[in-house]
Amino acid sequence: MKNVTLNNGVEMPILGFGVFQIPAEETQAAVEAALEAGYRHPDTAASYGNEPAVGAAIKASGIAREELFVTTKLWIQHAPAGSVYDDSKRAFRNSLDRLGLDYLDLYLIHQPLGDYYSEWRAMQDLNKEGLARAIGVSNFHPDRLVDLIDHNEIVPAVNQIETHPFHQRAADQELMQERGVQIESWGPFAEGRNQLFTDPVLTAIAEAHGKSVAQVVLRWLIQRDVVVIPKSVRPERMAENLDVFGFTLTEGEMARIAAMDTGASLFFDHRDPDKVSWLGGRRYN
Repeated sequence: MKNVTLNNGVEMPILGFGVFQIPAEETQAAVEAALEAGYRHPDTAASYGNEPAVGAAIKASGIAREELFVTTKLWIQHAPAGSVYDDSKRAFRNSLDRLGLDYLDLYLIHQPLGDYYSEWRAMQDLNKEGLARAIGVSNFHPDRLVDLIDHNEIVPAVNQIETHPFHQRAADQELMQERGVQIESWGPFAEGRNQLFTDPVLTAIAEAHGKSVAQVVLRWLIQRDVVVIPKSVRPERMAENLDVFGFTLTEGEMARIAAMDTGASLFFDHRDPDKVSWLGGRRYN
């Protein structure tokens, strides 16, 4: 497994296992299968509702804690009569308890909404206390990411954002590299939208290498130094998604995939007022 080195020296596997939209009752079996296949980087979130199942799978695996890189995420905190800083720390402890862990390898602010400056200051303290080895953000556009960096002590180690062949985020990645932030892809397969798995460009490249379209997409991201967390509940697909380190895409193939970029989200825009209100109205601890 290839690792990337974060801005604080922590090493993070470039290929992990995501559990978004896996039902809680199916998550433990899926994560157990992923760990057995060789994954060491499970990625979850408080809002997914499956942290306990991820923790149960980790415990059942018998894998030494130091061999794992575990990520979860902090949802938007609401404290009209209290402290977002305190609530953020409480939410972190709740996630640790649900996971059955003593520390996290990576803790992310899930959405760039609400009082995320207070959330970040709480996370900075969690990092200093050794409870979160690295801290970062998710879904931050460049303007908000730069503003957060410029007005705080710790630079986010990671920004996890929608990244796939139809929304490639090359300019975002360039800015992150300049600022010492590691880009991480969610939705690498675009959930199959735009007929990704039958796309003629990706299909031709896959056939040239004797690989699947999914493997080509993962290899494309890895060659761009993008951390990626594909999801599957099928053990054979988990194994296939891990088998992407034995071939290399040519410069021409990388350029052909680069030409597929539409520059737009296939899911939702975090700057859309209606979407901001919808996200802000959801509650998780």
